[in-house]
Amino acid sequence: MLMLLTALAAGLVGSFALMKRMSLAGDVISHIALPGLGLALLFQINPLIGAAAALLIGTILIWHLQKGGTLTTDVAIGVIFTGALAIGTLVTPSEDLIEALFGGIQSLDLLWFGLGILAVLLIVWFTFTFRHQLVLSLFSPELAAVSGVNVSRLNLYFLLIFSLTVLLGLQALGALLVGALIIIPAAIGRQLTHTLTAFLVTSSAASVMSVGIGFLLARFYPHFTIGHATLNLTPGPAIISVATILFVFSLLRKKL
Repeated sequence: MLMLLTALAAGLVGSFALMKRMSLAGDVISHIALPGLGLALLFQINPLIGAAAALLIGTILIWHLQKGGTLTTDVAIGVIFTGALAIGTLVTPSEDLIEALFGGIQSLDLLWFGLGILAVLLIVWFTFTFRHQLVLSLFSPELAAVSGVNVSRLNLYFLLIFSLTVLLGLQALGALLVGALIIIPAAIGRQLTHTLTAFLVTSSAASVMSVGIGFLLARFYPHFTIGHATLNLTPGPAIISVATILFVFSLLRKKL
């Protein structure tokens, strides 16, 4: 249930990320969570707490680099990305590394489930409340500033919402795959729509569909054979594989 709601939020956030030319940001920001995940697992505390701390620090640092005006968002993210990935790989216990990278960290208790629901509600509220300001600041930051929009603060809020979306998807998808859930459904929506509302709705629908089908495949077909090899189908790779197939269909439909 929570993952389906997270997919809805990911579709909304991914749509604005795509318009802001942050196509690689979801993938890279999710890697920033890896050192926090690794340290939390190393000291045997809830890994989501470590991931949240790492994402918060990384987001603030990215915003400050971007605010200086000498770096774009993608470049600022890239500066932090390589170090975070290296440190995260070093500090994560080897027996937990696969789960940290590909999902399945641990099950959520009632408290974390409730916090997750509140986080999804916050993301949905933010995207719909600030959607016009986000679009205006994207196409004309000067006009947005004249209209009373604090563009720098708005960018910080969006980065925080982006990181919160990454955090919600970490448990099921892991640090390597969670960014794809934000970007691929948004790319699908971009191919099939021409208005902002349709873009947001289609992106969210593609994200929810990917998660739903991916979980069903992993649940009912956990093992399948190719030749002499038996492969294990886990939710994270299944979800992103479904999203990728839907993206290919969207490309074909646009050409037709």
